[in-house]
Amino acid sequence: MDAADWDIIKSTPLFGAMASKTAQSLVGHTPARLYEKGTTLFLQGEPAEAFYIVLDGWVKIYRTTPDGLEVVLHVCTSGETFAEAAIFLGGRYPASSEIVAPSRLLRIDGAAFRARIEERPALAMSMLASASYQLKILVEQIEQIKVRSAPQRIADFLVRMTKVRKGAAVIELPFEKGLLANRLGMKPESFSRALAQLRAQGVTVDRGTISIADIGRLLSYVEFTSEGDQ
Repeated sequence: MDAADWDIIKSTPLFGAMASKTAQSLVGHTPARLYEKGTTLFLQGEPAEAFYIVLDGWVKIYRTTPDGLEVVLHVCTSGETFAEAAIFLGGRYPASSEIVAPSRLLRIDGAAFRARIEERPALAMSMLASASYQLKILVEQIEQIKVRSAPQRIADFLVRMTKVRKGAAVIELPFEKGLLANRLGMKPESFSRALAQLRAQGVTVDRGTISIADIGRLLSYVEFTSEGDQ
């Protein structure tokens, strides 16, 4: 495992809370695997046998309602882990996962990881750190849907997609607009209308390429637009 991958692993709440030697003993010899777009990692209700660390790419976490509707809970990217709570409890996956862009992941065997926790109970604190992070993500998603307008939600996603904080920026959407709409709590037609409204904020769209005239202006729009302007 190279230094760049190790930096990603240590940036996660789960492994960042551990001593480096402990984290290395848990994942240091685990080979990264490449996954093609469309690969299903696990399905809702299946026994939870492993969890994953995203090194590169994007992974959709979703649930399917009894009437067949797909609800996207999260789209994980580099530096995130998923499904660790399920293996910690030794139960079943509460949601399904699918690769939505070519990805490179580490698959961590759940039984082996639980055995190490039993040997070293202090590792349970790392699991709590990871669970707290997942809760933070959920709270942020609820806040976005409840408080921010549809254009603001899209703008927030775009701002998070780039490290640029001043001047122009160009972003390539990592997956289909329909998936992004679902992730942001919108229907495709609402997403298209909201995206069009961002033209007034200097955002132009050419298929999957998003051009932003001034990232600072868009960031201000996300943070300071009043309810009356929404």
